[in-house]
Amino acid sequence: MEEKKQSTPYLEPLTSAQEIEQAIEAILYAAGYPMRYDKLAEVLGLSTKDVKTMVREMEKHFLEDSTHHGIQLLLYPTTCQLATKEKYAPYIREALGIRRGGNLSASSMEVLAVVAYNQPVTRSFVDLVRGVDSSYAVNSLLDKGLIEAAGRLDAPGRPMLYVTTDKFLRVFGINSLDELPETEALSVAAAQAEAAQAEEAEKTDEEAITPGEYTEPVDTEETDVIFENGVVPIKTDAEPLVVKEELN
Repeated sequence: MEEKKQSTPYLEPLTSAQEIEQAIEAILYAAGYPMRYDKLAEVLGLSTKDVKTMVREMEKHFLEDSTHHGIQLLLYPTTCQLATKEKYAPYIREALGIRRGGNLSASSMEVLAVVAYNQPVTRSFVDLVRGVDSSYAVNSLLDKGLIEAAGRLDAPGRPMLYVTTDKFLRVFGINSLDELPETEALSVAAAQAEAAQAEEAEKTDEEAITPGEYTEPVDTEETDVIFENGVVPIKTDAEPLVVKEELN
């Protein structure tokens, strides 16, 4: 006998803007992680555009001094999230017994900066910019959810392309990549890396460097902790990024 498919539970339509805002707030509070606008729209029976508009209005309410909130509404390109305000982090850590930790090494920060300013990029591109093998740092950033795979490059070997994530924005306290500090150092390094890639592609097999002639330096150390008092000194001419959230 064929089993009946489980039906989708009926949700009573919300009739007022106030009820919808309260529902969004409740969902974000219960989730504890970034929620996609399209998912909120699906649940609430609205368009994604309408949800984004409502969330932007809600953000203004949380920013008002008169509301006396200890939480804030963070907006990202595809998601939004309720989070505690940075000024109360020490009290939260003390109350919940959370130890400080999870800092990034200098090598991971360099890789993260290259990806952030040049994305999408392949690992070989990152290697060329830094001058060392970056596989360890790339894997570390993938594990921490700060970068993610975003398809493959249409080139021989189809190497993986990497981009930063919404968690990257949240950790560094910015809402979009447009808020990254301007820098010339990485642009120059990236241009040199692109030129090197183009030159390598034009070489014949006889001109290519063989493994026996060259050993690429490997960067495997993750001990150089550079997060001090929430400040991240990226080695560029830009203003340092400020960490807004500690990593687990």
